[in-house]
Amino acid sequence: MSLPTTKKSNGPKGHAGAISTDDFLGGRLSIVQPRGGHRAGSDAVFLAAAVPARAGQRVLDAGAGMGVAGLCLLARVPGIELTAVEIDPELATLAAGNAARNSFVQHVTVVTANVTSPGKVLRAAGLDAGGYQHVIANPPFHDEGSVRAAPDAARAAAHVIGRNGLAAWVRFFAAMAAPDGLLTLIHRPECLDELLALLDGRFGDVAVFPLFPKRDEPATRIIVQAKKGSRAGISLLQGLVLHDEDGRYTDEAEAVLRNGEGLHLRPAKEKGRRLGG
Repeated sequence: MSLPTTKKSNGPKGHAGAISTDDFLGGRLSIVQPRGGHRAGSDAVFLAAAVPARAGQRVLDAGAGMGVAGLCLLARVPGIELTAVEIDPELATLAAGNAARNSFVQHVTVVTANVTSPGKVLRAAGLDAGGYQHVIANPPFHDEGSVRAAPDAARAAAHVIGRNGLAAWVRFFAAMAAPDGLLTLIHRPECLDELLALLDGRFGDVAVFPLFPKRDEPATRIIVQAKKGSRAGISLLQGLVLHDEDGRYTDEAEAVLRNGEGLHLRPAKEKGRRLGG
């Protein structure tokens, strides 16, 4: 997945090093993020595009990083109330600054917390169990020990999850989502079996939306959306091809990445292939 265009860099340095300012959604959003280490890219944009939020609803962005996914959603649905939870204090500070930079500060609350903490710790941090109509997440993709961790601590934490870590994230999703609330996350296709097993009994009516790098190539990402408490089955959707043969984004991908259009997983389910239920 490609990264946004970097416009400039400035002086502040922390554990992540130099800071850059990047455009998202064709310039509708200006995002400050580390120039090295963990950086947000198109995964966050596609994740946000899949969320069918409405004005007035509460959205929780779990593992928010610099806040890109939630802010992309706010750019499309300005009336939502967004809570961004992030374990890294420096990234959380950037998320709060990005909300202010893009004039969303009145609609964004940033919480510094570990999503795998006990419930009483999360409540003390200001998170409202069962209080969010939408929970969204781009959790770490790789199991601890399966890949070499990046030397940058923030990048390693964003990409490598501890043993049984995904289970802890799913417990957090279930605890935070309102009754009938929607969970939307992006992950690797290889993790689908594990993810479905963890969702079972907590979430149902699961829609799986693949993202294909090119036509006739295997998906490299999946967007998974599920409803809390539902007992409905699983639908495999047609998904989206990201690049033409010449490497440029397809018109459909450009509509999401540059124009901020949504991906309609819920209406599209009628065109999907029902796998269970």
